[in-house]
Amino acid sequence: MLDHPRLTNPFPMSKQRAHNHNAGVEARSPSTENLAGHTPMMQQYLRLKAEAGPLLLFYRMGDFYEMFYEDAERAARLLGLTLTKRGASNGTPIPMAGVPVHAMEQYLARLVALGESVAICEQIGDPAAAKGPVERRIVRIVTPGTLTDEALLPAKADRALAAVFLGGKARNPRAGLAWLNLASGEFRVTECAPAQIESELHRVAPAELVCAESADPALAFEGARTRVPDWHFESDGARAHLLAHFKTDTLAGFDVDDMPAAICAAGALLRYAARTQSQTLAHVQGIAVDRPGQYVLMDPVTRRNLELTQTLSGEESPTLFSLLDGCRTPMGSRLLRRWLHHPLRDNAPALARQQAISALLAGRTDVAPAFGAAGLLETLRDALDAFPDVERISSRLALRSVRPRELASLRDALAALPALRELVAPLSASPRLAELAGHLQLDPALADLLRRAIAQEPAVAIRDGGVIATGFDAELDELRALAADGGDFLVQLEARERERTGIGNLRVEFNRVHGFYIEVTKGQTDKVPEDYRRRQTLKNAERYITPELKSWEDKVLSAQDRSLAREKWLYEQLLDTLAEHVRPLSDCAGALAELDTLAALAEHARRHDWTAPELTDQAELDIEAGRHPVVERAIERFTPNGCRLDATRRMLLITGPNMGGKSTYMRQVALIALLARTGSFVPAQRATIGKLDRIFTRIGAADDLAGGRSTFMMEMTEAAAILAASTPHSLVLMDEIGRGTSTYDGLALAWAIALRLVTHNRALTLFATHYFELTRLPAEQPTAANAHLAAAESAGGIVFLHEVRDGPASRSYGIQVAQRAGVPAAVIRHASRELERLEAQGAPTPQLGLFAAAIEADAQAGAASDQSGEAAALHALRDELAQIDPDSLTPREALDALYRLKACMP
Repeated sequence: MLDHPRLTNPFPMSKQRAHNHNAGVEARSPSTENLAGHTPMMQQYLRLKAEAGPLLLFYRMGDFYEMFYEDAERAARLLGLTLTKRGASNGTPIPMAGVPVHAMEQYLARLVALGESVAICEQIGDPAAAKGPVERRIVRIVTPGTLTDEALLPAKADRALAAVFLGGKARNPRAGLAWLNLASGEFRVTECAPAQIESELHRVAPAELVCAESADPALAFEGARTRVPDWHFESDGARAHLLAHFKTDTLAGFDVDDMPAAICAAGALLRYAARTQSQTLAHVQGIAVDRPGQYVLMDPVTRRNLELTQTLSGEESPTLFSLLDGCRTPMGSRLLRRWLHHPLRDNAPALARQQAISALLAGRTDVAPAFGAAGLLETLRDALDAFPDVERISSRLALRSVRPRELASLRDALAALPALRELVAPLSASPRLAELAGHLQLDPALADLLRRAIAQEPAVAIRDGGVIATGFDAELDELRALAADGGDFLVQLEARERERTGIGNLRVEFNRVHGFYIEVTKGQTDKVPEDYRRRQTLKNAERYITPELKSWEDKVLSAQDRSLAREKWLYEQLLDTLAEHVRPLSDCAGALAELDTLAALAEHARRHDWTAPELTDQAELDIEAGRHPVVERAIERFTPNGCRLDATRRMLLITGPNMGGKSTYMRQVALIALLARTGSFVPAQRATIGKLDRIFTRIGAADDLAGGRSTFMMEMTEAAAILAASTPHSLVLMDEIGRGTSTYDGLALAWAIALRLVTHNRALTLFATHYFELTRLPAEQPTAANAHLAAAESAGGIVFLHEVRDGPASRSYGIQVAQRAGVPAAVIRHASRELERLEAQGAPTPQLGLFAAAIEADAQAGAASDQSGEAAALHALRDELAQIDPDSLTPREALDALYRLKACMP
């Protein structure tokens, strides 16, 4: 049943049960088992409602989408609609609520934002020819992940639909992830270990997730979740569905044969998406594969901490994306957002983008004066202003949901395309720009067809007429002329009838309900001729029709109906022809988006003095006079700082006062590295960025009250993930690790974590801390180094210099920072005296652990009983062995430890 294109139940089982439970207090829709007592129209509605299941059903009736029974009551609550009861069916009043057809999109947007899904039921039959209710059917289903209407979609963000499948053998489980952007036709898959699937979902950020009914409900996902039968993910069926869609005998051409779990997810996803649209997805013409080594990986914590597209407080700005988004088209903004979330691991594609930006900044020296003061870059960006969202228009073209005015904007865009291509084509210094210029060349017949077919200012919808241009079709022109040829005839008829009847105020008029009529006031009705037939009686007038006027009315109204029908048929034929051009249109849209993104990055680099970084194959970062791209725009004067991390200097231990700029400095380094890996210029005087596989951050933490985890637990969870996954090619940012517990516990953990990172993981690490004891680490580990954020004291208090200098900080300045924060002077004086006392006394007594007493007792007993030299030596050997962590030792350190143990032998 669920394989039928219009039979769908996309809600999770838990949500469906909740819905059914709540429906108990509502006017339930009657069962479809016995419909004999219902009117024919309600019988039709109830069959369609059974097909829609728990979805809200928008049932088209004339100029409204109506809802009945529990759907009406639910929609009235969610949308604030007026709930009425009109008539009865099977002896029971029918609750009813509706929304106007012309305003449907705004109501759909509100419902989808609330997590609801809606089945759209349209009239597909001819009311004039229908015997009984007009034939209707569900033509599409709108869910959070299957939106394609422009009014329902965010202009600068994607709304993806994803499916996840857990498969593989017990010893080698694999998670398959497929995601589809219906608004663009982009279809991608990847495979990963099950432990990484939540991070991959966060990277893709789908609006809706499709999974099997038996799938683990514990998978963390914040969007809408839809469950479908398990057999949708069955391997053979999923593969067969994909082969049938792409009309191929094998999937080898898509390079997915080694991803069986991803194939299962892709097949189920495509089946679900096609079912919501009630048609094949012609614009989905291939599968792209995301390989594990393709992007620099970032977990959800890192994406949040770096504020790529959302601030820590959840705002849209100021973020890295809001700063860089100078794109002139929505599709360019969406591509920029994707680039920032998918930095590239390989140098070649990143360098191709960087070279394109350089070429745009350099311009064409031979003809640059032709562009005046603005230059080539600004001329190109101005030219991009003329282009609508071609990406989404081409997708709606494939789905046959494109609107007349979108075709008009596409027509105008195609007319502007040759001039844009002339600007880009000569920039042959960049192979990538040359490739993009090739995609900007479309068949001229396409632009010519739209120019001839679409009216200059078409109506909003084809049902209103006035969409097809005059001169495109002779028959339509003739029908329009016939339908519009009423002015002269009516004027002449009115003059003749006034003269014939002697009624000076006689009028010939028209309305939609009664058509054409002759209106005579009550005082003149005795002069009405015998051939007048009464059509309507008003309080002060009578309205009549004559055989001549009736004959003319039939001819005109028939011409109008035939004109609208002809125009609708021509529009459908036009869509059939345009469907053949969907693929080149999509390629052109992709080229426009990339060109727009590159131009925006070039303009930002030009305005703010960004430079092209050098990309290398080694694990290294060498930044000279780097700046935080967002913070430098928010303050009057930003202090640039450099950073060097490489094989000989893998960890930088950063000390300094709170508010001194440690976190900003660390984020700055990570953002410069990320921008370089996306192919962008960077805010630095000079930068060399090597290959990175992952970026990790542990900056700040908050209690997870719902999950029952404290700040310290969250901190340790994030640290554990970094220690488990970071490599010598990873960039790690650790800020104030260990501060969530007691001093000695925190210090011990911070020391052990730092040591593990520098000796075992060997990641490129920025390690900010207030534990000054950690500044001794570089003396023991040559690949670690100290740095600090400088500050100075003045008569007015502490002054933050925001300058990174070599070596550890001389002091913490905690009391001075508290003074600047407004802590009362008495508290500051008391704290200063207490600090002096503690410093005079030395370190406080160490905190004892849970088993300290037992350990101490054992030690005392051992000391009393083992008086001999041999026993003492064995005791020392045991202590030495207890301090060794085998996992953190390099081969050289392990050999040294072995010699030390041998020396302790009795």
